[in-house]
Formats: sequence, C-alpha cells, structure tokens
Amino acid sequence: MLEELDSLEKAFRERLGTAGSAAALEQLRVEFLGRKGKLAEIMKRLAGVSPAERPGVGKRANEIKQWLETAVRERAAALAGAPSEARSTFDPTLPGVRPRLGRRHVIQSAIEEMVDIFQRLGFDVAYGPEVEDSWHNFEALNIPADHPAADPNNSFFIDDTTILRTQTSPVQVRVMEKQPPPIRVVVPGRTYRPDTVDASHSFMFHQLEGLMVDEGVTFAHLKAVLQIFVREYFSPETRIRLRPHFFPFTEPSAELDIACSICSGSGCPACGQKGWMEVMGCGMVDPNVFQSVGIDPEKYTGFAFGFGIERPAMLKHAIHDLRLFFENDVRFLAQF
Repeated sequence: MLEELDSLEKAFRERLGTAGSAAALEQLRVEFLGRKGKLAEIMKRLAGVSPAERPGVGKRANEIKQWLETAVRERAAALAGAPSEARSTFDPTLPGVRPRLGRRHVIQSAIEEMVDIFQRLGFDVAYGPEVEDSWHNFEALNIPADHPAADPNNSFFIDDTTILRTQTSPVQVRVMEKQPPPIRVVVPGRTYRPDTVDASHSFMFHQLEGLMVDEGVTFAHLKAVLQIFVREYFSPETRIRLRPHFFPFTEPSAELDIACSICSGSGCPACGQKGWMEVMGCGMVDPNVFQSVGIDPEKYTGFAFGFGIERPAMLKHAIHDLRLFFENDVRFLAQF
C-alpha cells in the first residue's frame, strides 16, 4: 500500500503541471481527492492492513493528502493571477496599442493663442496675485470705496482690505508702479465675482487685460490693436462694433462687441438674445490712474482693455454654454 501511495503522489505531480485552467485543476482534484477519488479508494483498504503496518501507512496517507490539498490551492492561486490564454499570447506582427494622451484645456489653449497675438504686436506678459489688496483692485483704478463694485456683496472679500481680485487690472497698476513708460503689457489670469452661474456667467472666469502707455498714444492706436486681435483670433470677416460706455479707470471708454457666431446675429442664450456678444471693455487710461502710480498724465497717454477669455473662446468654437468649460466632461474637452 505504501508503494501505491508513492505511485499516486508521482502521478499527481505529473498531472499537476499540465492543469492549465481552473476547470482542469478541479477535474484533477476530484480525481485524486474526491469522495470517490484515488486516495479515498486506498484509504478504504486501510482496515485490511496488518496492525503493525497500519500506523505507518495511515501517517503516509495523511501526509500525501495534506500535500495534495496544498498543491491544489497553490496552483489555483497561480492560475487566478495569470493572464488569460488570449491575453498571454503575444503577436509581434500586430500594431501597438496607442496610449491615451492628455491635451491642453481649451481655455489654456485660448490663453496661449491670445497672448501669442499680442506678443507679436510687441506686448510683454505679466502675472500677479489672485488674492489682492483693495487699493490695487479699486482705489488705484479710480474706483472709490463707495463705488458699487467695491460693495462686499459684489466682490469676494477676505477681510476689510483683502479681496479675491475681480479683474486682472491690479497687475497693470503693479507694472506701472515698477516700470516707467513706455509700457506694453498683457495680463492673463483667473478672476472672481459673485455672479450667478448661467450660460454666459460664472463666479470664476479667466480674463486678459492689456495696457499701453507712451507719449502720443491715441484712441486710434487702441482701435487698431483691437481690430488686429479680432482678425487674428477669429477671422478677417468678423464683424465688430464699438459702443460708448463708462469705466472708472478709462475716459473715454467703449464696449467692443462681436457678432455672435453661434446664432449669426439672430439671438440665442449665449448672447442674451441680442445677436451681439459683449467681448471687452476698453478706453483711454484716466489721468487719475496715472497720478495714483506716479506717471505724469500731461506727458503720457495710454489705453487699456480687458475681456473674459471664455466668451471669445465660445464665439470661436460655437460653444453655447460657458459651463461646459468647467464640467470636466472629457467627451467635450477632447474635441479641442
């Protein structure tokens, strides 16, 4: 009987290596360890062994049983962690699997394209803090403390003198404080206002502002720069209009509108049913702003402009809802 047990162990070892699937392993386990398996048949005859040999045979049978059970468990674990037959077969003639690549967000791409246009016109790029003091954000820009824009309900105040900037204009002030004219600079960045989120507004948006200061700068220079920008960013056929407006930091001031490319001027939610989309405010720098930063308004003149980056991007790509930029839907973002 000991010879039979040795033969059973040898046969199991040979068969175990060929069990290449969970089903084959289970079949092997039943054949050797099942209630009617080979080991069970040998154990049934244990009672016929002489009393002197019975303890040795019983011990040997239990050792083999424990080893078989352990071998089955280890083989099952190995098969569970191994790749399937289809996946483990490597065919070097097949084309490779291209990894999924990331890309720039559509807003970042718009910022880079806009900045590139102004850089080709000779403008430098400046950046500044998003957490700003109220003097740079309001007073230095000719916005008094009692102006509605400075009301706590219209801005995100951190304390009485610290604010999340409502525009990137404070960076223009910081540039003029440090650099004497001539100045040509654009300022991209995030800004914050407590606006209700809808198809064309958000409490956080991106803005790009521009400033040019030198002797003899006129409104004609401003119009020429903005016309070149619009033609470069959109197309030479893009229609624009300048409407008289008011801004505390520019005089005279104007609003630049672009014909809505989404509805072709017929009116839609993105343009507020007007047919035109307000893209930017602009004008000649108010002398009070020059005085606040120590620039002589009798010697120098300048123009400034500013706009939210989302709106031109919406017009260019015919996007009907600003909220799509920030929902992080990869199906939308992957189009750009």
